[in-house]
Amino acid sequence: MRLTSKGRYAVRAMLDLTFHSNGNPVRLQEISTRQSISLHYLEQLFRKLRTGKVVKSVRGPGGGYVLARSMDEISIKDVLDCVGENINPARDILNVPSSGIEIMKDESGNDINAIVDTKEFNLTKSYFENLGTIMMDYLATTTLGDLSRKTKGTEAFNESASANTNIRGSIGEINQ
Repeated sequence: MRLTSKGRYAVRAMLDLTFHSNGNPVRLQEISTRQSISLHYLEQLFRKLRTGKVVKSVRGPGGGYVLARSMDEISIKDVLDCVGENINPARDILNVPSSGIEIMKDESGNDINAIVDTKEFNLTKSYFENLGTIMMDYLATTTLGDLSRKTKGTEAFNESASANTNIRGSIGEINQ
């Protein structure tokens, strides 16, 4: 159950595009600079995102990328699926019957067959399949718009807290 840098970078880049687009194309060089992600790597990711129909490319002067759909119609799962990310914790056991032979890897990475027919195996298999379902549902129901609004709410909160601190500091100065 691991999200690789590919998935994290894809989500960050899509959020950057969401924040800075305003309906206008955003160049990958700008995203690369702001997010400190290699331009070459972003080109690879955006090729996959374009194939997955979450972004569109705009050619010519002033070209770049725009969202292919509304930010509220693009889920985090869509983004991760486009770049080939699979973070399901049950991916290794999804096709294993409740009892039978499981293909496992030894320390060297070689396939080995293991007979599995224990209550512990069945309980953990069921648990991780359920966890995978919950994770996929969460990713499928969280959109770029949700994260964008959450970030803007956090920024407003931080600005408000900063203003309150400045006011308190000014009042303290007046009282002295």
